[in-house]
Amino acid sequence: MPKYKTALVTGGAGFIGSHLVDALVRRRIKVYVVDDLSSGSLSNLNPNAHFTKLSITNPQFTTYLRRLKPDVIFHCAAQINVRHSIVDPPNDAQTNIMGTIALAHTAAQIGVKKIIFSSTGGAMYPDQARMPVSERTPPQPSSPYGISKRAAEMYLYHEYIVHGMPYVALRYANVYGPRQNAKGEAGVITIFASHMLEGKPVKIFGTGKQTRDYVYVEDIVKANMLAMSRHVVGEFNIGTGKETNVNALFSKLTHLTGYQMPARYEPFVSGEMMRSALDARLAKKTLGWAPLVSLDEGLKKTVAWFSKKA
Repeated sequence: MPKYKTALVTGGAGFIGSHLVDALVRRRIKVYVVDDLSSGSLSNLNPNAHFTKLSITNPQFTTYLRRLKPDVIFHCAAQINVRHSIVDPPNDAQTNIMGTIALAHTAAQIGVKKIIFSSTGGAMYPDQARMPVSERTPPQPSSPYGISKRAAEMYLYHEYIVHGMPYVALRYANVYGPRQNAKGEAGVITIFASHMLEGKPVKIFGTGKQTRDYVYVEDIVKANMLAMSRHVVGEFNIGTGKETNVNALFSKLTHLTGYQMPARYEPFVSGEMMRSALDARLAKKTLGWAPLVSLDEGLKKTVAWFSKKA
């Protein structure tokens, strides 16, 4: 395993980022966090991390990066809301493409050993693809969010080919678990659980038959740690390969929370995919990764966390 003494986590006060920070601190790596707190929270942050409030789109970010010179970067900072990207593509591109270009190019110049990028699997592939979809399927994102994540991967590949900057792009399925906030389409479990525990109405858009591949945040952290330690470069799907529809999810969560109200069905959101599940066999073969937490177990842990918070 390569030796890393210092790590930078962009978006490290957010949902996935803060769990990565915890894992790095446990490994006795000195952790620096950059986050603009637009969706992250300082309450998520490990007290042993060194925090700077800064957006990756701020010109001062590259100055900060040159001064810090971390060994490894976990790039989680992003505009994460698919629906917001459809409404405001320029804003999405500013953060997800321009922010990543600045980070990757500067990292290559200062000799960062590796970038591990939080990409997307759910928004990366065509709706008509055979499920579960593997990395052999050519990316065909339809939302600006998916397009921006694919563009970011391509810029990382460019920095690798031209400047020898190693990277791993982890294409996540729908991640869920403790600390997730209710912003963004990917937070459907969080939205349902928090609304149910508060006795609020729960909305389902469309028929509720649209499917997603739900992967627990602990399994995502494990994928990142393996990507850091293995001598690999490229894109890897990180998901369970199992489709769960929204109606089934609603049913599982009503059982766990004791929620009594029926779901409210609203019109289908334009641009939203109907099906998604990721084939992660390449990650198993190359990274030695496989999901360990079942959906039922993960939902139980997530609801317990939200109950305690409430």
